[in-house]
Amino acid sequence: MPTIMALLATLWAEARPMVIVTAFSLSVMTVLELVFPRERQSLSRRWVGLAIWAFYVPFNLIVFKSLHNLWVSIGITPLVTIPLSFSWAGILSIVLAPIAGALVYDFFFYWFHRAQHALAWRFHAVHHSIRELNAVNSFHHVSEPIFQAIFLVLPASLIMADTGPTIPAMLIILQLHASFIHSPTRITLGPLRVFFCDNRFHRIHHSLEEKHFDKNFGAFTTLWDRLFGTAWLPAQNEWPETGLAEVDQPRSLRDWIDLPVRFRHERRDETIEPRSGNRSPA
Repeated sequence: MPTIMALLATLWAEARPMVIVTAFSLSVMTVLELVFPRERQSLSRRWVGLAIWAFYVPFNLIVFKSLHNLWVSIGITPLVTIPLSFSWAGILSIVLAPIAGALVYDFFFYWFHRAQHALAWRFHAVHHSIRELNAVNSFHHVSEPIFQAIFLVLPASLIMADTGPTIPAMLIILQLHASFIHSPTRITLGPLRVFFCDNRFHRIHHSLEEKHFDKNFGAFTTLWDRLFGTAWLPAQNEWPETGLAEVDQPRSLRDWIDLPVRFRHERRDETIEPRSGNRSPA
Protein backbone atom coordinates (compact mmCIF):
# COMPACT_ATOMS: atom_id res chain seq x y z
CA MET A 1 0.00 0.00 0.00
CA PRO A 2 2.74 2.55 0.82
CA THR A 3 4.31 1.84 -2.58
CA ILE A 4 1.01 2.50 -4.36
CA MET A 5 0.46 5.68 -2.39
CA ALA A 6 3.99 6.84 -3.16
CA LEU A 7 3.42 6.14 -6.87
CA LEU A 8 0.15 8.10 -6.86
CA ALA A 9 1.84 10.97 -5.05
CA THR A 10 4.60 11.03 -7.67
CA LEU A 11 2.11 10.95 -10.52
CA TRP A 12 0.09 13.77 -8.96
CA ALA A 13 3.21 15.89 -8.46
CA GLU A 14 4.02 15.53 -12.16
CA ALA A 15 0.40 15.95 -13.28
CA ARG A 16 -0.45 18.95 -11.12
CA PRO A 17 1.04 21.67 -13.40
CA MET A 18 -0.76 20.32 -16.48
CA VAL A 19 -4.02 19.86 -14.57
CA ILE A 20 -3.86 23.42 -13.23
CA VAL A 21 -3.00 24.96 -16.62
CA THR A 22 -5.69 22.95 -18.42
CA ALA A 23 -8.33 23.83 -15.82
CA PHE A 24 -7.31 27.49 -15.94
CA SER A 25 -7.45 27.74 -19.74
CA LEU A 26 -10.80 25.95 -19.98
CA SER A 27 -12.25 28.16 -17.23
CA VAL A 28 -11.03 31.41 -18.78
CA MET A 29 -12.28 30.53 -22.25
CA THR A 30 -15.65 29.35 -20.92
CA VAL A 31 -16.12 32.70 -19.18
CA LEU A 32 -15.28 34.54 -22.40
CA GLU A 33 -17.72 32.32 -24.32
CA LEU A 34 -20.50 33.18 -21.89
CA VAL A 35 -19.73 36.90 -21.74
CA PHE A 36 -18.99 37.39 -25.45
CA PRO A 37 -20.97 34.59 -27.15
CA ARG A 38 -21.14 34.14 -30.89
CA GLU A 39 -23.81 31.46 -30.55
CA ARG A 40 -25.93 29.89 -27.80
CA GLN A 41 -24.87 26.51 -26.47
CA SER A 42 -26.29 24.17 -23.83
CA LEU A 43 -24.72 23.78 -20.41
CA SER A 44 -25.40 20.03 -20.35
CA ARG A 45 -23.02 19.39 -23.26
CA ARG A 46 -20.26 21.20 -21.36
CA TRP A 47 -20.68 18.86 -18.38
CA VAL A 48 -20.04 15.89 -20.66
CA GLY A 49 -16.92 17.62 -21.95
CA LEU A 50 -15.66 18.21 -18.41
CA ALA A 51 -16.18 14.55 -17.51
CA ILE A 52 -14.21 13.51 -20.58
CA TRP A 53 -11.34 15.88 -19.71
CA ALA A 54 -11.22 14.39 -16.19
CA PHE A 55 -10.38 11.00 -17.74
CA TYR A 56 -8.37 12.28 -20.68
CA VAL A 57 -5.78 14.42 -18.85
CA PRO A 58 -4.49 11.66 -16.49
CA PHE A 59 -4.38 9.13 -19.33
CA ASN A 60 -2.56 11.62 -21.53
CA LEU A 61 0.05 12.17 -18.81
CA ILE A 62 0.59 8.45 -18.28
CA VAL A 63 1.13 7.84 -22.01
CA PHE A 64 3.61 10.69 -22.48
CA LYS A 65 5.43 9.93 -19.22
CA SER A 66 5.82 6.32 -20.36
CA LEU A 67 7.20 7.45 -23.71
CA HIS A 68 9.63 9.83 -22.00
CA ASN A 69 10.86 7.08 -19.66
CA LEU A 70 11.31 4.71 -22.62
CA TRP A 71 13.29 7.34 -24.53
CA VAL A 72 15.54 7.98 -21.53
CA SER A 73 16.09 4.27 -20.86
CA ILE A 74 17.24 3.51 -24.41
CA GLY A 75 19.25 6.71 -24.71
CA ILE A 76 17.51 8.30 -27.69
CA THR A 77 18.76 11.84 -28.30
CA PRO A 78 17.79 14.44 -30.93
CA LEU A 79 19.47 14.07 -34.30
CA VAL A 80 19.25 17.82 -34.91
CA THR A 81 18.98 20.72 -32.48
CA ILE A 82 17.63 24.01 -33.81
CA PRO A 83 18.89 27.00 -31.78
CA LEU A 84 15.83 29.13 -31.07
CA SER A 85 16.70 30.75 -27.75
CA PHE A 86 16.84 34.26 -29.32
CA SER A 87 19.33 35.28 -26.62
CA TRP A 88 20.35 38.24 -28.81
CA ALA A 89 16.83 39.70 -28.48
CA GLY A 90 17.12 40.37 -24.77
CA ILE A 91 13.83 40.39 -22.89
CA LEU A 92 11.92 39.78 -26.13
CA SER A 93 13.39 36.27 -26.16
CA ILE A 94 10.86 35.17 -23.53
CA VAL A 95 8.16 35.72 -26.17
CA LEU A 96 10.01 34.91 -29.40
CA ALA A 97 11.55 31.62 -28.24
CA PRO A 98 8.29 29.88 -27.21
CA ILE A 99 6.57 31.10 -30.39
CA ALA A 100 9.42 29.76 -32.54
CA GLY A 101 9.27 26.43 -30.72
CA ALA A 102 5.52 26.29 -31.24
CA LEU A 103 6.01 26.96 -34.97
CA VAL A 104 8.39 24.01 -35.27
CA TYR A 105 6.06 21.73 -33.33
CA ASP A 106 3.08 22.88 -35.39
CA PHE A 107 4.90 21.79 -38.56
CA PHE A 108 4.98 18.22 -37.24
CA PHE A 109 1.42 18.55 -35.97
CA TYR A 110 0.22 19.74 -39.39
CA TRP A 111 1.43 16.56 -41.10
CA PHE A 112 0.30 14.34 -38.24
CA HIS A 113 -3.14 15.96 -38.48
CA ARG A 114 -3.34 15.33 -42.20
CA ALA A 115 -2.35 11.70 -41.61
CA GLN A 116 -5.15 11.34 -39.07
CA HIS A 117 -7.69 12.41 -41.69
CA ALA A 118 -6.28 10.02 -44.26
CA LEU A 119 -5.38 6.97 -42.14
CA ALA A 120 -7.06 7.12 -38.71
CA TRP A 121 -10.28 8.96 -39.44
CA ARG A 122 -12.55 6.72 -37.32
CA PHE A 123 -10.69 7.78 -34.18
CA HIS A 124 -10.12 11.42 -35.12
CA ALA A 125 -13.80 11.63 -36.09
CA VAL A 126 -14.64 11.83 -32.37
CA HIS A 127 -13.10 15.31 -32.31
CA HIS A 128 -14.95 16.30 -35.50
CA SER A 129 -18.29 14.93 -34.32
CA ILE A 130 -18.72 17.78 -31.83
CA ARG A 131 -21.65 19.96 -32.85
CA GLU A 132 -21.53 22.38 -29.93
CA LEU A 133 -17.86 23.18 -30.32
CA ASN A 134 -16.29 25.17 -27.50
CA ALA A 135 -13.22 25.17 -25.23
CA VAL A 136 -14.56 22.39 -22.99
CA ASN A 137 -15.98 20.46 -25.93
CA SER A 138 -12.69 20.31 -27.80
CA PHE A 139 -11.80 16.83 -26.58
CA HIS A 140 -10.26 14.03 -28.66
CA HIS A 141 -10.78 10.28 -28.44
CA VAL A 142 -9.06 8.42 -25.61
CA SER A 143 -6.69 6.91 -28.20
CA GLU A 144 -5.36 10.34 -29.23
CA PRO A 145 -2.37 10.39 -26.80
CA ILE A 146 -1.22 7.03 -28.14
CA PHE A 147 -1.36 8.22 -31.75
CA GLN A 148 0.39 11.45 -30.83
CA ALA A 149 3.10 9.72 -28.83
CA ILE A 150 4.00 7.38 -31.70
CA PHE A 151 3.42 9.50 -34.79
CA LEU A 152 3.95 13.07 -33.54
CA VAL A 153 6.06 13.29 -30.39
CA LEU A 154 8.43 10.52 -31.42
CA PRO A 155 9.54 12.07 -34.75
CA ALA A 156 9.41 15.59 -33.31
CA SER A 157 11.74 14.53 -30.50
CA LEU A 158 14.44 13.75 -33.05
CA ILE A 159 14.52 17.40 -34.11
CA MET A 160 14.67 19.48 -30.95
CA ALA A 161 14.00 23.21 -30.82
CA ASP A 162 16.31 24.66 -28.19
CA THR A 163 14.24 27.60 -26.90
CA GLY A 164 16.15 28.02 -23.67
CA PRO A 165 14.26 28.63 -20.40
CA THR A 166 10.58 29.42 -20.90
CA ILE A 167 8.57 31.38 -18.37
CA PRO A 168 5.34 29.71 -17.18
CA ALA A 169 3.26 32.66 -18.42
CA MET A 170 4.10 31.84 -22.05
CA LEU A 171 3.17 28.19 -21.55
CA ILE A 172 -0.18 29.30 -20.14
CA ILE A 173 -0.74 31.61 -23.12
CA LEU A 174 -0.01 28.77 -25.55
CA GLN A 175 -2.46 26.52 -23.70
CA LEU A 176 -5.07 29.28 -23.76
CA HIS A 177 -4.57 29.55 -27.50
CA ALA A 178 -5.19 25.82 -27.93
CA SER A 179 -8.55 26.26 -26.18
CA PHE A 180 -9.33 29.53 -27.94
CA ILE A 181 -9.24 28.11 -31.47
CA HIS A 182 -12.27 25.94 -30.59
CA SER A 183 -14.15 28.70 -28.81
CA PRO A 184 -17.45 30.21 -30.08
CA THR A 185 -16.65 33.64 -28.72
CA ARG A 186 -16.86 36.90 -30.65
CA ILE A 187 -13.27 37.64 -29.63
CA THR A 188 -10.75 37.10 -32.44
CA LEU A 189 -7.05 37.85 -32.96
CA GLY A 190 -7.72 40.78 -35.26
CA PRO A 191 -4.85 41.43 -37.71
CA LEU A 192 -2.73 38.75 -35.98
CA ARG A 193 -5.01 36.09 -37.48
CA VAL A 194 -3.08 36.44 -40.74
CA PHE A 195 -0.26 34.48 -39.10
CA PHE A 196 -1.77 32.85 -36.00
CA CYS A 197 -4.78 30.52 -36.05
CA ASP A 198 -7.85 31.89 -34.33
CA ASN A 199 -11.30 30.46 -33.68
CA ARG A 200 -12.65 31.59 -37.05
CA PHE A 201 -9.79 29.95 -38.95
CA HIS A 202 -10.04 26.65 -37.07
CA ARG A 203 -13.84 26.67 -37.24
CA ILE A 204 -13.48 26.06 -40.98
CA HIS A 205 -11.63 22.82 -40.25
CA HIS A 206 -14.63 21.55 -38.24
CA SER A 207 -17.21 22.72 -40.77
CA LEU A 208 -20.10 20.58 -42.03
CA GLU A 209 -19.85 22.24 -45.45
CA GLU A 210 -18.11 20.13 -48.08
CA LYS A 211 -16.20 23.07 -49.52
CA HIS A 212 -14.34 23.33 -46.20
CA PHE A 213 -13.30 19.68 -45.97
CA ASP A 214 -9.54 19.07 -45.59
CA LYS A 215 -8.75 22.72 -44.90
CA ASN A 216 -6.90 24.52 -42.09
CA PHE A 217 -5.00 21.66 -40.47
CA GLY A 218 -2.64 23.89 -38.46
CA ALA A 219 -3.41 24.54 -34.80
CA PHE A 220 -0.97 27.35 -34.03
CA THR A 221 -0.08 29.12 -37.25
CA THR A 222 -1.67 29.55 -40.67
CA LEU A 223 1.80 29.34 -42.24
CA TRP A 224 1.88 25.62 -43.00
CA ASP A 225 -1.63 25.61 -44.50
CA ARG A 226 -0.62 28.52 -46.72
CA LEU A 227 2.60 26.84 -47.83
CA PHE A 228 1.03 23.46 -48.55
CA GLY A 229 -2.19 24.64 -50.19
CA THR A 230 -4.77 23.77 -47.53
CA ALA A 231 -5.59 27.24 -46.22
CA TRP A 232 -9.14 28.60 -46.29
CA LEU A 233 -9.24 32.15 -44.99
CA PRO A 234 -12.76 32.73 -43.65
CA ALA A 235 -14.81 35.69 -44.80
CA GLN A 236 -15.87 38.27 -42.22
CA ASN A 237 -19.15 36.53 -41.30
CA GLU A 238 -18.21 32.98 -42.25
CA TRP A 239 -19.12 30.85 -39.23
CA PRO A 240 -20.28 27.39 -40.42
CA GLU A 241 -22.06 24.71 -38.44
CA THR A 242 -19.75 22.00 -37.09
CA GLY A 243 -19.96 18.25 -36.55
CA LEU A 244 -20.47 15.20 -38.75
CA ALA A 245 -23.56 14.36 -40.74
CA GLU A 246 -23.24 10.64 -40.01
CA VAL A 247 -23.00 10.58 -36.22
CA ASP A 248 -23.85 12.70 -33.18
CA GLN A 249 -21.25 13.99 -30.75
CA PRO A 250 -20.64 11.92 -27.58
CA ARG A 251 -23.31 12.43 -24.94
CA SER A 252 -21.64 10.20 -22.33
CA LEU A 253 -18.28 8.66 -21.48
CA ARG A 254 -19.39 5.43 -23.15
CA ASP A 255 -20.29 7.31 -26.34
CA TRP A 256 -16.86 8.93 -26.25
CA ILE A 257 -15.02 5.62 -25.96
CA ASP A 258 -16.98 3.51 -28.46
CA LEU A 259 -17.79 6.15 -31.10
CA PRO A 260 -15.07 4.89 -33.51
CA VAL A 261 -16.73 1.46 -33.55
CA ARG A 262 -20.23 2.88 -33.98
CA PHE A 263 -19.00 5.28 -36.65
CA ARG A 264 -17.53 2.43 -38.67
CA HIS A 265 -20.70 0.37 -38.44
CA GLU A 266 -22.97 3.28 -39.36
CA ARG A 267 -20.85 4.11 -42.38
CA ARG A 268 -20.97 0.47 -43.48
CA ASP A 269 -24.75 0.27 -43.00
CA GLU A 270 -25.29 3.49 -44.95
CA THR A 271 -22.83 2.39 -47.68
CA ILE A 272 -21.04 5.71 -47.46
CA GLU A 273 -18.09 5.62 -49.80
CA PRO A 274 -14.78 6.98 -48.52
CA ARG A 275 -13.71 10.32 -49.96
CA SER A 276 -10.70 12.56 -49.60
CA GLY A 277 -10.45 13.37 -45.93
CA ASN A 278 -13.26 10.87 -45.16
CA ARG A 279 -15.82 13.59 -44.42
CA SER A 280 -19.38 13.36 -45.69
CA PRO A 281 -21.40 16.43 -46.66
CA ALA A 282 -24.27 17.56 -44.46
